[in-house]
Amino acid sequence: MISLKTVKLPSVASFVLLGVVSLAVSGCSDEKKAETKEMLRPVKVVEITKAGDTRSLDYSGAVKARVEMNLGFRVAGKITERRVNIGDRVQPGDLIARIDATDYELATKTAEANLAAAEKGVGTADLANKRAQQLFDRSVTAKSQLEQASLSYDQAVSTRDAAASSLDQARNQVSYAELKADQSGIVTAISADVGAVVAAGTPVATVALDGEKEVQIAVPENDIAQFKPGKAVKASFWSDNRLVLEGKVREVSGSADAQSRTFAVRVSLPNDDRVLLGMTATIEADVNNTNAHVVIPLAALSEKDGKKIVWVVDRDAATVHARDVTVADFTGDGVNVSDGLKTGDLVVAAGTQFMTENLKVKLPGQQSASAEAAGVVR
Repeated sequence: MISLKTVKLPSVASFVLLGVVSLAVSGCSDEKKAETKEMLRPVKVVEITKAGDTRSLDYSGAVKARVEMNLGFRVAGKITERRVNIGDRVQPGDLIARIDATDYELATKTAEANLAAAEKGVGTADLANKRAQQLFDRSVTAKSQLEQASLSYDQAVSTRDAAASSLDQARNQVSYAELKADQSGIVTAISADVGAVVAAGTPVATVALDGEKEVQIAVPENDIAQFKPGKAVKASFWSDNRLVLEGKVREVSGSADAQSRTFAVRVSLPNDDRVLLGMTATIEADVNNTNAHVVIPLAALSEKDGKKIVWVVDRDAATVHARDVTVADFTGDGVNVSDGLKTGDLVVAAGTQFMTENLKVKLPGQQSASAEAAGVVR
């Protein structure tokens, strides 16, 4: 007798549930693929604009007096007194410092004594000369004796004149023991103090003379050709943004500094009581833009296969492409590019390490534009 096993078949409801689950899983997978496919990388870009016909050069410097005098004694000695400090104003004849004049006063007394002796020698020689002349007129003495007496008198006169000159020199040295100002100005530095023994000509104090002021700036060699004597520039001051003066280039150094390799340029300023010595000034000069370089941020520059590149965005396809560029130089504002970019190009300015060829990107503003469009459809 054959036994039959009962086989339990799935119900219709089970098939329906399985189909619904399969469709749901398939739908989620397709949705994820669609989301993955539509994912765009947002980028920050800069648009290349046309370079202007002129460019501005800015350099900073300190306000100085056009003329500064280093005052020093004309004789050597030990400083016994100093009358001025930094910042004091001086007028012609004002005493700045004094040295010990004892030795020079003694030399003056010696010169006075020598002059007195020379004066007496002249008197004696004069009497002898007159006596010889009388004797010669009476034919008592020979002419040679008269000539000898006349020569002695001339020598005595020369000795007296030399003694008088020595006395004047000694008196001058006594007066040189006092250091006085020649012109009006402001004391800007003290180089020697009381107790110091200084040689003749050693600077003791520096005085900035009243009058025209100037700003000295250091200009690199690639821009020095733009500065010529007489060129008009603008001077602004850190202490007051509203203070802007018209200045002129007065002097351009003929050689570069050995260490900084820059050229010293002096800019004259008009008289203005608001401009004080030591103020920091910015000199701005407009020059012709002979090298119309394109400036891009440093972060926009990349390197590929040993070449300098930037990533340029295709506006229509919203994709990025590498483009070779030629770098002119690096500045504080970024990178000067001389070739490879043109007006209107969109260059990726940040995140260049994530860029690949034909990568889909999202430009700034696209998301808001899409949202606005979606709102209109609703």
